[in-house]
Amino acid sequence: MKRIAYLIPLMLLTACGAATEPDAYGTFEAEEVIVSAEANGKILYFNVAEGEVLKADSVVGAIDSMQLFYQRQHLLAQQASLLKSRPDTEKRVAAIKQQIAAQQQELRRVEKLLRDNAATPKQRDDILSQINILEGQLTAMTSSLNTNISTIDGNATALEPQIAALTDQIQKCCISAPVAGTVLVKYAHAGELATVGKPLMKMADLSQIHLRAYFTSEQLAALKLGDEVTVTADFGGDQRFDYSGSIAWIAAESEFTPKTIQTKDSRANLVYAVKIAVKNDGRLKIGLSGEVKL
Repeated sequence: MKRIAYLIPLMLLTACGAATEPDAYGTFEAEEVIVSAEANGKILYFNVAEGEVLKADSVVGAIDSMQLFYQRQHLLAQQASLLKSRPDTEKRVAAIKQQIAAQQQELRRVEKLLRDNAATPKQRDDILSQINILEGQLTAMTSSLNTNISTIDGNATALEPQIAALTDQIQKCCISAPVAGTVLVKYAHAGELATVGKPLMKMADLSQIHLRAYFTSEQLAALKLGDEVTVTADFGGDQRFDYSGSIAWIAAESEFTPKTIQTKDSRANLVYAVKIAVKNDGRLKIGLSGEVKL
């Protein structure tokens, strides 16, 4: 009877151990974004701190853009000067139009006299000839002025892309957070020289974190996107917390078992990476170890 009494606790412990054995192991990770400089120049200010939570599109710093600003102002002044030099067609042709109107009035007077035999046909023909000359001058002047205006407008319009490019470069001198998230690492400080492509800070959205775990091909048959699983975060010692997670991604190809990862079947050489989305309550950190129970 004593022998049976000893065996029962042993069997219960063995059964409990088998029931709680994880199906996979992995580490927590997040989608990290490295924010780089998009302009060259001295960093005027860069007000961020590691661990700070930023909103998307929030401006946190600036790179000196005075030279770009002056170049843009020069182009704007040049464009304004060109547009101001556009000739006023109506004023330029007003004198010729007045001469034509006067000749047409004279023609009507001569034609009236001609009907009364008080004028000669030559007088009428001379006036018609003068009108034709004036109208030709009007047409030529109008065409020349329109050509001049088109050239000026074209030159002014040609400056638009340059102005837009400088405006874009000035806007890129503002350092902003491309996504909402936490500042993980700050690489630069105010007073330093920034160059295009130089990393300024690294961010990640820690509100939604993923556990990257590895499963064998036998386990993969029971997995599909959206499945709910239990994730246990291991903080060391007795500090272990369970979270509800859902499978967000399954690798399309297998890979050799990473050296730092254990699997349920330690004999398996090829495994499949799986990302499990977990809502972070503030305790989960990147690199923290975790376990998965299906």
